[in-house]
Amino acid sequence: MSELVWGALSTSWGWVGAMATPKGLRRLGLPVPSVQEALEAMGPEVRDATLAPAVLEPLRQWLERYLAGEPAVYEEPLDLEGAPPFFHQAWLACRAIPRGQTRTYAWLAAQAGNPAAVRAAGQAMAHNPVSIIIPCHRVIGSDGGLCGYGGGLPMKQRLLDLERPVRA
Repeated sequence: MSELVWGALSTSWGWVGAMATPKGLRRLGLPVPSVQEALEAMGPEVRDATLAPAVLEPLRQWLERYLAGEPAVYEEPLDLEGAPPFFHQAWLACRAIPRGQTRTYAWLAAQAGNPAAVRAAGQAMAHNPVSIIIPCHRVIGSDGGLCGYGGGLPMKQRLLDLERPVRA
């Protein structure tokens, strides 16, 4: 059995592909309509992985809580080996954005240690291997508009709406 495992997880929003190693979660896709799309979203690395959805069941349960609007925080380890140091810094900064709030790519670049690297911050979000857990949907343009989301802008808006506090 490969140390890399994968599964297509059924959620209330659709199928979500995930891959993990003994070090932690390596990839997490966004909800899609079919198992095949969830598999394709994992990329070529999935060919070396062993199908083991039972291993990923705690993640599926966490996703269900999150997608139901619960303020679930993912505290399990991530396996983000091989990414450039700036990406790691941008991902850490992104994880610090509070639920229900947004920050700009310029803010993200500054938090990652290089205020001039706004485009690099965008690239870090574009290469985010664990969407939702590294909540790149919370990063917006300097004009306050939605931009640049791999799952499409409607999905970005849906996730932001899910996280916004309900006002009485």
